[in-house]
Amino acid sequence: MMEVLGDFEAGLTESEKELVYLRARSAGLTLCGCAHAVFLCKLIQSLRSHTANRDLSGQDSDLCVGILGMGNMGRQLLLSLLQKSGIKPSHIKISSRRPESAVDFTQTGVECFFDNGRLAAWADVLFLCCLPSHLLKVCADLRSHLSKHCLVYSFTSAVPVTRLAQLLGHDFILKPQYDFVASDTADVWLSCTRLTTALTDPLLIEASCPLTMSGGISLGLNWVSAVLYSLLNICTSAGLGSSDALSLINSVLEEKWSKTVELNAQSFINASHASSLLPEEPFPWISLTNAQNKKTPLLCFLSSSKSMQQCISAAYKSLLETTATSDSYSLMLTQCPLRMFLQSLKYESISAVCSTTVD
Repeated sequence: MMEVLGDFEAGLTESEKELVYLRARSAGLTLCGCAHAVFLCKLIQSLRSHTANRDLSGQDSDLCVGILGMGNMGRQLLLSLLQKSGIKPSHIKISSRRPESAVDFTQTGVECFFDNGRLAAWADVLFLCCLPSHLLKVCADLRSHLSKHCLVYSFTSAVPVTRLAQLLGHDFILKPQYDFVASDTADVWLSCTRLTTALTDPLLIEASCPLTMSGGISLGLNWVSAVLYSLLNICTSAGLGSSDALSLINSVLEEKWSKTVELNAQSFINASHASSLLPEEPFPWISLTNAQNKKTPLLCFLSSSKSMQQCISAAYKSLLETTATSDSYSLMLTQCPLRMFLQSLKYESISAVCSTTVD
């Protein structure tokens, strides 16, 4: 890899060499975006499995994931989900203006078509991987088809979550907000040439951990807080009482952490409301738009609880270090045309995650 970078830099002018750091930033954004999306999906999948085991809801425990857009970010995300999430390929669907761009993946059981409304009506989690210039049309397609329980996760840059909520008429939206900080370790993101390999590297998993990120990229507590509120809303949509919801969320986190750290009602909602909430009464629905833009009880709790931060970090590392490649995906990797395609994948320069994605 370093030889390749050396050859690349040899043809640059001095002023161009000053911008080489953007290659590392691009690689880091892509890796972190996909890794954090996989973490979210694995948390939700684990939560749904727990609800199915307790027979507390009638929903299918298998998560249905939709990806809207098959440009650079959509394709990298799909590869990551197939490799790391444990979600069945038959439970992943794609909507793209060019369905033929995903023909290699359809061999695994992934379905690809061009119907944004159909995808929205089917998905439990919907990833937006489209260009900002396409967003108005995409949101118009989705608006009347999204169910309240569908979690929309946006990789579309330059559009804040409040604007997305307005366009979609929907408040169950997550949007990671990555910031750049001065760092001497930014080159860590260039230690691997392919995303699917990077996601198996303990050093890169450690560097991408949301609460302890390194390499010049950071992701605030607001995102982690919104992820936990997402789990709470999933319990609420399943009709679970507050006691069962807390028990399930704590169980999911404690699976990966040897110490006992308990989330309680006051961790999520204000003390006066928490004190009057009956064990069999569901939590109120939490607007993720507000959760990502306001000071919430959960954000305050996470900020002050180092133990809970350590618990979440342990869960992240454990879930990401577990490879859950499906049999059909493993078979796909052995097929010559796609193997050549995967080997040719390189991190491409992007100004923000998915900002240059082409649907």
